[in-house]
Amino acid sequence: MTRCITILTEDFADWETALINSTGRAYYGFETRFASPNGTPVTSSGGMIVTPHLAIDAIELDELDLLIVCGGSIWQTGQAPNIAALVAAAHERNIVVAGICDGTRVLAQAGVLDHVRHTSNSAENLSQLNYAGAAHYQDVPYAVADQRVVTAPGSAPVSFMAEILHSLGIGDDQLKAYLAMHAAEHSKAG
Repeated sequence: MTRCITILTEDFADWETALINSTGRAYYGFETRFASPNGTPVTSSGGMIVTPHLAIDAIELDELDLLIVCGGSIWQTGQAPNIAALVAAAHERNIVVAGICDGTRVLAQAGVLDHVRHTSNSAENLSQLNYAGAAHYQDVPYAVADQRVVTAPGSAPVSFMAEILHSLGIGDDQLKAYLAMHAAEHSKAG
């Protein structure tokens, strides 16, 4: 069973990690848990109140296959929890580490993006951090996976889900059908 923890903060972007957690849990049998600072309830940008399973400080990396950092406006403020050491340690243990939207800022601060291809909401979003991986930035509107690190702009929760699953070695006809279903929405855009 794949064990996943998603880190949520106050004002987290609720749509960004919904697909990976729902698909992982419902279709692939993931154990999905959520962590927040001090384990306290958090309210999403859409007003959804979530009571997490545990505090960020209680995360045991030995019991984890996937660590996701959900985006949200807090990551650009001084109120953001400092989880850089946790993210770096997860990456060092070969745990799939994923960040979407401003969650990618945490991966940059942890040094995880220094030597892997990655993306975010924009290159400028990450360059504000003076991180060492700017040369590996990919200016694309979809998720990028490299060496068990997955990043995405906040507008790409579908490809974020797909790249995480592929990084975990999951890719079957069920996933292809699910991705085709989501892609169909965009074929009528315009």
